[in-house]
Amino acid sequence: MNIRASLTALALTAALSAPMASAEIWSNTEVQLQAGGEFEHGFGQQSTGTITTFQHAGGWEYGDNFFFVDHSQYSGKNGVADSAEFYGEWYSNFSLSAMTGADVSFWGVKDVGLVAGFNYAPEVDSSWVLPGVTFALDLPGFAFATLNVSAFMHLSGADESYYQDFNSPFKIIDEDTSFMVDLAWAMPFKLGSTSWSFEGHLEYIDGRTQRNNFGTDELESWILFQPQVRLDVGELIGTPSNRLFAGIEYQYWKNKLGMKGVDDNTVQFLAVWRF
Repeated sequence: MNIRASLTALALTAALSAPMASAEIWSNTEVQLQAGGEFEHGFGQQSTGTITTFQHAGGWEYGDNFFFVDHSQYSGKNGVADSAEFYGEWYSNFSLSAMTGADVSFWGVKDVGLVAGFNYAPEVDSSWVLPGVTFALDLPGFAFATLNVSAFMHLSGADESYYQDFNSPFKIIDEDTSFMVDLAWAMPFKLGSTSWSFEGHLEYIDGRTQRNNFGTDELESWILFQPQVRLDVGELIGTPSNRLFAGIEYQYWKNKLGMKGVDDNTVQFLAVWRF
């Protein structure tokens, strides 16, 4: 096993096993449904989509975990076939202040953590690891705000035999390491007697060279911006608050998946059940 593989395997093992040894001291689990909107897939292909997300965040003695799994169902337009796909991400954050007992705050940062991330896309038979650093920001009025800076390292892909097989579905064989910067936040607010939340994330992933079964591509840097505005519907209808939400999610994705000039700019209806 080479040095890169050893490091990525170590990061993944730490991310998935260490936090599980301790019980969570807080947790937040959601099922989200997003419907409508128009998505670009490149090569002139467009579709409308419905996305179902299972998402969990939880804290333990020395940090916190976050993961989600998306199932996207696309209805093709203008003769484009319907499609469906899964995608998932996991992040474990190890708080330096919790592990050392020291005050690591500075400027507008209240804590610093070591983060280990794992992304998996089964449709292209590929996974990535994202070791890095996360900064918990101290912003007035925000439930949380974090800035994550990490490497973006391709861990596994298709076998070399796919490289010359042009009849196979698209497969990623290898790609250069790049980096990701991600800002995530949640900010509750009131409008009259109603409770709302403005939350989401803004992601930048740097460009890189990718080798797949069709050849070699130079992937562009991309920007993905996914803000949500939620209304606490449960509070309005007399059920427990902070459980049922409705709103919208806006998606702006510049150079989607690294494809130059392929941009999403769409709004979807959002429904959320938290438990």
